[in-house]
Amino acid sequence: MKKLLVGLLALFISLGLAQTRGGTLTVAIQTEPTAWDPTQTPGADIARVVYDNVLQGLVKRNSKGQIVPSLAERWIISPSGLTYTFYLRKGVKFHDGSPFDASDVVAEFNRAKNPDQKVSGHARPDFYKDIESVVAKDPYTVVFSLRQPNNDFLFILTVPESLITPKGAKLEDMKVKPIGTGPFKFVAWERGVAVRLEANPDYYIKGLPYLDKVNFRFLGDGDAQLAALRAGDIDVIAYSLLPENAIVLQKDPNFKVFSGPSTAEAVASMNNSRAPFNDIRVRKAMEYATNKDDLIQGAMLGYGTKIGSMRSPGEACFVDLSNYYKYDPEQAKKLLAEAGYTAQNPLKFTFTIAAEFPYERRIGEALAAQFNKLGVIQATIQVIDFATWIQKAFLNADYQMTIIGHVEANDTNTYANPKYYWRYNSKKTQDLYTQYLRAPNAKQACDALEAMQRQITEDAVSIWTMTLPSLGAYRATVQNWPGSALTPGISVAEVWLKK
Repeated sequence: MKKLLVGLLALFISLGLAQTRGGTLTVAIQTEPTAWDPTQTPGADIARVVYDNVLQGLVKRNSKGQIVPSLAERWIISPSGLTYTFYLRKGVKFHDGSPFDASDVVAEFNRAKNPDQKVSGHARPDFYKDIESVVAKDPYTVVFSLRQPNNDFLFILTVPESLITPKGAKLEDMKVKPIGTGPFKFVAWERGVAVRLEANPDYYIKGLPYLDKVNFRFLGDGDAQLAALRAGDIDVIAYSLLPENAIVLQKDPNFKVFSGPSTAEAVASMNNSRAPFNDIRVRKAMEYATNKDDLIQGAMLGYGTKIGSMRSPGEACFVDLSNYYKYDPEQAKKLLAEAGYTAQNPLKFTFTIAAEFPYERRIGEALAAQFNKLGVIQATIQVIDFATWIQKAFLNADYQMTIIGHVEANDTNTYANPKYYWRYNSKKTQDLYTQYLRAPNAKQACDALEAMQRQITEDAVSIWTMTLPSLGAYRATVQNWPGSALTPGISVAEVWLKK
């Protein structure tokens, strides 16, 4: 009898019948966005809240980074790679009660591919420029026709900018209270405090979600996060737990610490169009002056994975270039001397850092210290708020060196864009990216992408210090927390609380 009971319990757990229902989960995230529709305003913390919780797309990336069905049950790609046919779920409703069908998809992507952003309001029409047309074959079948093959097209449909809202929805309303088809409804935005979600009773996957309510609280200070977790004011620190606080919490049985895989590359960007970093000798000198092993151990207490190009180990077609520029201060000095910089005439530049990101700030400060230790570099740190960083560095490339975490997957393509904020313009790199996009098979696509990684590393475009971990902690009562950050959202539909 005892064996039978144990077996039944295991069966119940495997079938998901042991989960308790109800309750409120409070999750700390780092920054408060200015709006909540990622098709209009890109941002990592927007996606972390709404992606697959509130808003959904035709397809999505799961916790392993795989592309899986979402609002489309299945799809077919033509042999030419020019036609994608999606078969939609039936019986799906938006949170406002309106039915979801092919007309919503057509409206969303006609808006997305419109190059006139003043009319469309869409943040990234460049993502969709290969779409020739999007047509509803019937209420539950949508056909995309492309101008040319694009090996990234399915991936593009997984990005937050491809999430779908009801046709005819007012864009200004979506910024404040987005309407989607997900397991949770967006209920309230308490500015400066939190976003509040409630379970969607009409969600098309029966039995989900388990929770009644989820609050995403804006709490950027690492020590404040720790205090709030210990006090019971929050249940989860989602991804920005300070390494020293992780060590503290690991000793307490009331909490669980996780360090999951991610695609967040901590990139020290050099402005390739502006002195002194328009000189490749200087850029290579900075590479040789960087001790990545010491950065990981000193700034991150061992949390982090050394990389050498714009790709993380968990991504397809990854090339390990982490030792391409081995730490060599003498080689750095030699290259700087060739460029005219000596102890008597040191290389001087400003290292701009956004205040709100503790990982990047501590890595940047440690990196500047390594540079200054060389004796021929004087790096001055400038700390600014993130909104100013977006305007100054990201949009206008008004900086010399800066550091930020690039959390989006598959973003090697940014080095093929000469207008991106590192202002790197290489026809060879651009041609390799085009070869990747148009390749007739997966092997040739990977070959081109691997060559592209090697090219940007050889050109020393940026200093790719490490892939940051998804480092966080939660109360022991929290069950089935998604520890990885290989998908844009913090998906909480299957999270439950042990009572």
